Amino acid sequence: MPETQFHAAPHVGLPSYTPHPARSFALGEVHARPFRAVSSPRVFLRYGFVVDEEAVVADNAWFRDYCQSIGAQGPDEAVRHHLVRVGDTGLRRELHGEFVTYTWDGPLPASADIEGAPASHPFGAGFRPPGPLLVAMRLDLVKADAEAFSRRLERFDHASLAVSEVEEGAAIIASDFRQDGDGLTRMIIGDRSLSDVQAGVLTQRLLELETYRTFAMLGLTEANRQAPLVLAIEQGLLGIADRMRAIDGLDANRTLLDELTRLAADLEAGAAASAYRFGASRAYYMIVRQRLESIDERQRGGSFTFSEFLTRRMAPAMRTCETLEERQANLSRKLARAATLLRTRVDVQLQEQNRGQLEAMNRRARLQLRLQQTVEGLSVAAVSYYVVGLMAYLTKALTKSRFGALLPAPEVMTGLAVPVVLLVIFLMVRRIRKSHGDTEGHP
Repeated sequence: MPETQFHAAPHVGLPSYTPHPARSFALGEVHARPFRAVSSPRVFLRYGFVVDEEAVVADNAWFRDYCQSIGAQGPDEAVRHHLVRVGDTGLRRELHGEFVTYTWDGPLPASADIEGAPASHPFGAGFRPPGPLLVAMRLDLVKADAEAFSRRLERFDHASLAVSEVEEGAAIIASDFRQDGDGLTRMIIGDRSLSDVQAGVLTQRLLELETYRTFAMLGLTEANRQAPLVLAIEQGLLGIADRMRAIDGLDANRTLLDELTRLAADLEAGAAASAYRFGASRAYYMIVRQRLESIDERQRGGSFTFSEFLTRRMAPAMRTCETLEERQANLSRKLARAATLLRTRVDVQLQEQNRGQLEAMNRRARLQLRLQQTVEGLSVAAVSYYVVGLMAYLTKALTKSRFGALLPAPEVMTGLAVPVVLLVIFLMVRRIRKSHGDTEGHP
């Protein structure tokens, strides 16, 4: 059965769908950093600047004006990577998450001074840096058998020199990772038999290697800044733990809880401030390791390879960042446990205090009840006294009526009424008190 083949046909009338806002970015990102074929001799200058959102906006505007000033088309606002070609030189601007890089490349004459920069580079008085400088490097691509390579190799500090063969021996790379008189980290590529594509790939990887390894080291700076704060919080927690065993009382425990809360707030503020930096450093370090693996180094002449040199210096820095992160996490858990213990002690003491207050309230209620009962007894006697007095007036009036001869003496009738009045008043007061108690018990 023959194989069915499908051929793209233009103008087939396919429907047009609403694209996702990030579709262009997602499709274009894989083409964002293409490798350009280059040939030796050539020189590359790269500068990396730390930026924020406001600085990015200002840099976009400046770079568009710069492109127009040299007769080139500037980038759109959404474009993160843009290359400007002027003759046989090129200037590439790349916008990353927290930094912007400018990379210029041009021909390197054989007679060029080792120390001097090419005259045609754009990083002069008219260049506007978008933010603080962090990355500054120069990469020279020369023939390995040329005198230019030997002279550049000799100028490196041999105490920190790293030399490797790459691309199966097609090139030699070297650097001492130190700054020259212009503040640039110098690297050289000795071209033995590189193709133009291989040379472009290798230069791009070395430029990225220096960029990301520099930004990765920012994590160590943050770790060194946070270490004294973490140590102070650890010591503060130790002091609070010692005082927790020695003191008692609600006020003292509340004071310790306030101090513990302040330490926890300081720790969380520091951890929040360093979380991004440590995470970014881990990501940059992984990129560095990927770039080192991709260049496939081989040792040359007993010297350090790039991987050996950078790993020996970067791995301890990354471990320092990881250790400080672990200390922050462990300290946060310890502070939480100590705070829970203190809150439990405070709650127990508050409950004991509340129980004492409730007992005092109960005693006062009992006293009030007794006083109320006493008042009620006196009120029964007082009301009965007034009722009996009224009845005395009534009996006297009755004895003087036409039925008075049939009635006992007023004194006798008043005396007989006293127990009856007392009993009636007592029952009435008791009923009233009982009805009030039922009402309070059944809202």
